[in-house]
Amino acid sequence: MNSPFPTSSLTKACDNDVSSDLCLANAQLVLEDQVLTGAVTIEQGVICDIAEGDHVPTGALDCGGDLVIPGLVELHTDNVERHIEPRPEVDWPHLPALIAHDAELASTGITTVFDAMRVGSIHSGKGRYIDYARKLADELLAARAQGYFKISHFLHLRAEICSETLIEELAAFGSSDRVGIVSLMDHTPGQRQFRDLTALKTYVAKKRGMNDTEFAEHVEKLLELQKRFGTKHEAGAVKEARRLGAVLASHDDTTADHVATSAGNGVGFAEFPTTVEAAAACRAHGIAVMMGAPNLIRGGSHSGNVAAEDLAKADLLDIVSSDYVPSALLLSAFRLADIWNDLPRAIATVTSTPAHAVRLQDRGALKTGLRGDVLRVRNIGETPLLRGVWSQGNKVG
Repeated sequence: MNSPFPTSSLTKACDNDVSSDLCLANAQLVLEDQVLTGAVTIEQGVICDIAEGDHVPTGALDCGGDLVIPGLVELHTDNVERHIEPRPEVDWPHLPALIAHDAELASTGITTVFDAMRVGSIHSGKGRYIDYARKLADELLAARAQGYFKISHFLHLRAEICSETLIEELAAFGSSDRVGIVSLMDHTPGQRQFRDLTALKTYVAKKRGMNDTEFAEHVEKLLELQKRFGTKHEAGAVKEARRLGAVLASHDDTTADHVATSAGNGVGFAEFPTTVEAAAACRAHGIAVMMGAPNLIRGGSHSGNVAAEDLAKADLLDIVSSDYVPSALLLSAFRLADIWNDLPRAIATVTSTPAHAVRLQDRGALKTGLRGDVLRVRNIGETPLLRGVWSQGNKVG
C-alpha cells in the first residue's frame, strides 16, 4: 500500500541527521514472530543486518541480554495540547512547548508520533474553544524542517463534529502538511464517550470551572450544534480526509450501527470503542481496534466504558495508544505480553500494527531496509526499564 503522505520539500526533509554505524549486540531481538538472541546493525539510519547469536563485534554495544524492540508508533496523543496549555487559559510559548513535547516522547520510547490537534471551534460561552491547529501545525512543521526534533512527527486532525467552524478549519490544510489521520470526534452529550452526563460534567466542569447552570447551557449548546451541523460536518470531514490523503478514524463508537456508519465512511481504525459490541462489529468490518494504554494500566476506563483488558482477552484489541500518558505506551505492551503470553504480538500493538494502519511501510519492525528506530529495554519485575532510544540510529533517549 502506498504512503498517504504527498511528496514535497518539507516531507522529504530528514527528521534528524542519520547516524554513523550502530550495532546493538548480545540482545534479545523481538522480531515480528519470534524472540531470538542476536544483533541488529544500523547504517545511515536504516537497519542493514540482523544476525543471530551472542557474538559482540568490535565497536558494538553489548546489550547484556536486554530486549531490543522497534521504536514505538503513537497514533493519538493529547500531549502536545498539554504542553501548549498546561492549565486552562494558559498559553505557553509554542516552540519551547513543542521541543519539550518531542523530548518527553523520545524519553518514553516513542519514535513516531501523530500529534493530535483539534479542528472545529466554538466561539462563545463558558465552554468555548478557539481555533489553533493551523498556527500550531505551521510552528511544528517549521521546527521539524529546522531539525529541532528528536523523533518523527506527523499530524492527526481531530475533527470536532459539535463545532461551528470545522469545515473552514480543515480547508486550511493542504498536501504539504503531513496530515496522516483525520478522526471523527462526536462529543454530543448523551452518547458515545459521554452517554453518562455525570462523566461529561466531571471532565468539562472541572477543566473549565463551570457551575451547574453553565454546564447545562454548555450541554444545550452542543446539542444545538449537533442538530445544525452534525450531518454536514461528518460528511465534510470524510471528504476532507480523502482530499488530504489521510487515514480516517472513528472515535468512541458504541453500537453496531455506529460501526456500520464508520465502515461506510471508509474508516481504517477505531479509536477507543466504548463497548464489546462495537469492538466486535469493528472486527467483523475489518476495522482495527485501538484502545488507550491508561485504560489498560488502570484496569478500566475513567469514563466507565469497556476495559481494554476485556477486549484484549476477547481477542478484540489491535493497537494501543498512550492517549494522555506517554510513558504508558511501553508499559502497556508488556502488560499485554503477560495477558497473551506472546511478546511479539504485544509489541506489534505499539509498533508494526499502528504503522501499517496509517500506511507507513518503512518502520515498526526489526527488519532489514526499515528505519533504524529501536529501543533497548530491560524488564524489572513487571516494569520495563528503557535503557536506550535510537531514532534513525541516533541516540535520542
